[in-house]
Amino acid sequence: MSTPAFVFLQEHSGYGEPPSPTWQPAADRPLVVLVGVTGVGKSTTLDALHHAGLAFYLLPDRRALTDRLMIPAMQLLAGDPVEPVRDRAMRFAYTRAYRDHHPGGMAQALSHLLVDTAAVPGLLLFDGLRGENEVSFAARQYTGARFVVLDAPDFVRVVRLTGRDDPFDRIAARTNHAPSGPAEFEALAVEGADRLFTLEEQHILAELVNRAEVAVDELRTALAIVVAERRNYNPHATRVALMNLAPSRTLVVDTVSAPPPTIARQIIEFLRG
Repeated sequence: MSTPAFVFLQEHSGYGEPPSPTWQPAADRPLVVLVGVTGVGKSTTLDALHHAGLAFYLLPDRRALTDRLMIPAMQLLAGDPVEPVRDRAMRFAYTRAYRDHHPGGMAQALSHLLVDTAAVPGLLLFDGLRGENEVSFAARQYTGARFVVLDAPDFVRVVRLTGRDDPFDRIAARTNHAPSGPAEFEALAVEGADRLFTLEEQHILAELVNRAEVAVDELRTALAIVVAERRNYNPHATRVALMNLAPSRTLVVDTVSAPPPTIARQIIEFLRG
């Protein structure tokens, strides 16, 4: 990737030719990287860390780097106009092209990010990395970084993505009982979804619609997101790669088994160790 004139992504971060010597690579600074796919609880964890008093500068997130750095780089390489891309298929084509040229994907994009250390001298936090290729690159290249892997079952991720409040008490109460309504999971027509969920989970998800707790389109969208991500990212392989390459710098957190404040305290203790 050629070095452009400096591009601000936030007030104290961007990429390109450093404006002054105080602008340094984020990857060379004290850095925490959240690792996890959609619905594992990254936003909730960030809020909990704020409330727990952890001081950090939140770097531009995955979407910002995709929109402002990865896609423009590929548009320039292809001779296409540099402009926002909203079409999902086109976005995927550009990000796939970026991975073809930069095997570390998002982790390599992060390596181009600079921060103004005069303004933000402390801990940096990036949200986040996902695939095995990304974390492998980061573990090897960002030797001072810490990694927090946030994990949750696909079933829980779907429920979270429907945006329902406090779903787990109601869901847990149903898991030991047969659903009362008709199972309509197949009617959602999300290819590959039946392979990700047990029959019991399928019935429970269908019941959310049957009981009018979730709109059918909302559930279909949540399922489609989870299924699509699982085609591209393997959470188990990602965890294994980090534990093999950076075991002392990696914390794996089950975001279902503990409330957010407990998870935040666990992360803070890990960072102090």
